[in-house]
Amino acid sequence: MTLKQNDAFHDPQIARHLAERITRNSRRPVRFMEVCGTHTVSIFRSGIRSLLPETIALLSGPGCPVCVTAQKEIDAFIALAREPETIVATFGDLIRVPGSGSSLQREMADGADVRIVYSTFDAVNLARENPDKRVVFLGVGFETTAPTVAAAILAAHQQKLDNFSVVSAHKTVPPALEALADGEINIDGFLLPGHVSVIIGLDAYRPFFETHRVPCVVAGFEPADLLQGIAMLVDQVESRQPALENAYPRAVSPAGNPKAMAVMNEVFEMADADWRGIGTIPDSGLAIRETYAAFDAVKVFDIRLKSVPEPKGCACGEILTGMKIPPQCPLYKTVCSPMAPVGPCMVSSEGTCAAYYRYHGEE
Repeated sequence: MTLKQNDAFHDPQIARHLAERITRNSRRPVRFMEVCGTHTVSIFRSGIRSLLPETIALLSGPGCPVCVTAQKEIDAFIALAREPETIVATFGDLIRVPGSGSSLQREMADGADVRIVYSTFDAVNLARENPDKRVVFLGVGFETTAPTVAAAILAAHQQKLDNFSVVSAHKTVPPALEALADGEINIDGFLLPGHVSVIIGLDAYRPFFETHRVPCVVAGFEPADLLQGIAMLVDQVESRQPALENAYPRAVSPAGNPKAMAVMNEVFEMADADWRGIGTIPDSGLAIRETYAAFDAVKVFDIRLKSVPEPKGCACGEILTGMKIPPQCPLYKTVCSPMAPVGPCMVSSEGTCAAYYRYHGEE
């Protein structure tokens, strides 16, 4: 079954037919991993797991940008909030993520000037409107948000703003797939992220696929989108013919968005990056090029990242790599909850623990 009309993805009957197809065709026990926080939430919200046969286990991977941000980076963000005459601009999910001894929210309560913004250009505007303050934007995310951050740096450069800078903690998805495929958990197929793929395109995953020959399908976010992607993974597994396929062609093309990629590549270059739960992945981060060093907060503030341990007892790192599910964390629903989070997986709206907690997904 191929879905061609946008309305079909909202049709419960189409979703039911896809679920029946999956149940009919799935014979071998498999583990599929989604590598997208929006997929994780959509799977829980729409009850996808309850529609699948016992042969299929869905694992949530490192698809939440805030969740994979290393503890030492969170501590650096908090240190920046303590700098005098400095405004820290950030998206809302970061505010409540605990660092080693504080959080941005606590720093705000203590008088730090931390602003929640809704776009990177809001941060540029803050710099223009507050010439006597240093404005730092906390750049966290994958290839979806990196082009907008790059565009903001270009805008600040054009406007000759000397009080605007960015901490680039951006990470890229394909190298993370390599680390997951080489990890301890056997993964039989990947449900690839929709939003990231809109930017980088299907072909960006081809080197990974050709190396590992593991079933891969890009999927959208509606229930039928997700079931279509899972059905295609099942077909690949059962036919023993792994492929790189696109179940989201109405938004994702082979080449992605060349203009967005050009802006991103103009400002950023590949660099090693630390991922919570995984460790250092070579060439998986985006560092600001020397050409735009004046806008690199790491250099402007001489930030020194210091290795720090994960919160004691928190299994967020193991959850991000599919080694555990939230109920297997000793802190889940006891010490750690959305009201009093210990780790970022319980903070972010895209975090696996938060999704489990909200949708009671303990199946």
